[in-house]
Amino acid sequence: MSDHPAATPSASPAAHTAPSAAPLPWHQTLRVYLEPASLRMLTLGFSAGLPLLLVLGTLSFWLREAGIDRTTIGYLSWVGLAYAFKWAWSPLVDRLPLPLLTRRLGRRRSWLLLSQGLIMAGLVGMAFNDPQQALEPVVWCALAVAFGSATQDIALDAFRIESADTKHQAALAATYQTGYRLAMIWAGAGVLWLAARAQTPDANGYQHHAWQVAYLVMAASMLVGTVTVLLSREPLQRPLPPSRNAIEWLRGALVEPFADFLRRHRWQAVLVLALIGIYRISDVVMGIMANPFYVDMGYTKDEVAAVTKVFGVIMTLLGAFVGGVLSLRWGVMRVLMLGAMLSAASNLLFAWLGTRGHDLSGLVWVVSADNLSGGIASAAFIAYLSGLTNVQYSATQYALFSSMMLLAPKWLAGFSGQFVDAHGYTSFFVGTALLGVPVLLLVALVSRLPLTAPPR
Repeated sequence: MSDHPAATPSASPAAHTAPSAAPLPWHQTLRVYLEPASLRMLTLGFSAGLPLLLVLGTLSFWLREAGIDRTTIGYLSWVGLAYAFKWAWSPLVDRLPLPLLTRRLGRRRSWLLLSQGLIMAGLVGMAFNDPQQALEPVVWCALAVAFGSATQDIALDAFRIESADTKHQAALAATYQTGYRLAMIWAGAGVLWLAARAQTPDANGYQHHAWQVAYLVMAASMLVGTVTVLLSREPLQRPLPPSRNAIEWLRGALVEPFADFLRRHRWQAVLVLALIGIYRISDVVMGIMANPFYVDMGYTKDEVAAVTKVFGVIMTLLGAFVGGVLSLRWGVMRVLMLGAMLSAASNLLFAWLGTRGHDLSGLVWVVSADNLSGGIASAAFIAYLSGLTNVQYSATQYALFSSMMLLAPKWLAGFSGQFVDAHGYTSFFVGTALLGVPVLLLVALVSRLPLTAPPR
C-alpha cells in the first residue's frame, strides 16, 4: 500500500493541484522504510494477506483438483463479497469496545486479536472438511475466514492510518503491501508446496490429507500477526465525542463518517466513488479463473507455486516498491493512471498464453508483467484511499472505500466460470482487459477535480 504523493507526500489526492515542493533526496526517501512503524506494518501486512488466497485463489486450485466444476468455483468466489460489505459493520469496529479486551489492549488491538482468532478457527475448520465429500461445510468455514479477515482489515487499516502522519503513509502502505505479498507467497506457493510434499508417495490424483496439512500450517501462521499485535502499542486516537443516548451514538458511528465524506466532496464524490468502485476490476475478475486456468493448462503444483506464487509475488513486491517511490516523487494520480493502463494490458498476455498450452517460459514472462503491473497499481491506489480518509473516522471511511473497490468486481467475477465454460479462456482474458478502459477515463476526470483534503 502506498500513499498520496506529489513531490512530497501530500495530505490528500488534491495535492496535484497544489504547488510542488522539491523532491526528497533519494536516501531520505528510502530510509523511511526502516522506521519501526514501517517494520511493524510488514508483519501486520503478512497477517492481513494470508487469509485472502486461502478462501479465493488457492481454494479455487484445491476445488478444481477435487473435481468441482468451473461454474461452481466462480459462484463460490462470492465468499469474497464479505470484503465488499465490511463497511456495514466497520462503525462497530471503529467505536464499539470489546468486553475485557479493549480495556487491556485498546480499541484497535482488541479487534485485531478477535478477528485473527476467528480466521484461525475458520482455517482449521476448512482443513478438517473435504470438499469432494461435502462442499457446504468448506464454504461455511471459508465464509468465517472471510468475515474475520474483513474485520481484521477494518481494524488494521485504522491502526495503520492512525500510526503515522500523512507524510509517512506512503512508507507504511508500501511495507504493509510487502508483508501482504509475502503472505500471499506463503498462502499461494507455500500451500501448494506443503500439499505436494504431504501427498502419499506414488499416489496420483486428489488427496484430501495433503490439503488438510497445508491448511493447518496456514492457521498456525496467523500467529505472526497475533504476536505483533500483542507487542505493539495502541496508536494515539482522538477521544470520541460523548453520546448522551443511543441515537446520538448511532449517528456518530453510522451516519457521520459517510456524511463527512459527502460534505467535503459534494457532487465530486460520485466520480471519486465510481473510480474506487471499478479501479481494480480487470485484476479481480481475471484472478478468479487464474488457478483453474493453470490446472486446465496442465501446470503442476510445484510449477504454479514457483512461478506464480513465488516469482510472481516477488514481481508484485517490486511493483509495490516502484509504485510507492514513484508516488512520492510524481504524485499519486499519475501513478494511478500508469497502474490502470498496465493492469488492463497485462490481461491480454494471458489471452496469448492460453493459445500455447503448457508453456512454462511463457508463464514466467506473463506472470512477471502481470504482477509488476498489479503491484504498481495497488501501491498508488491504496495511497489514494488513505489520503481520502478523515482520521476521526479512519476505520469506517477506509472500510467504505476498500469495500467499494471489491463490490462490483467480486459480483461480476462470480460469473467468470460460466463465461469460460461458454466462450473459453482467450475470450475471457480479452474481455477482462476491456473492462479496464472506463477506468482510464475516470482517472483522467478525477485527476482534474479540486478535492478537499480531510482533516489530520
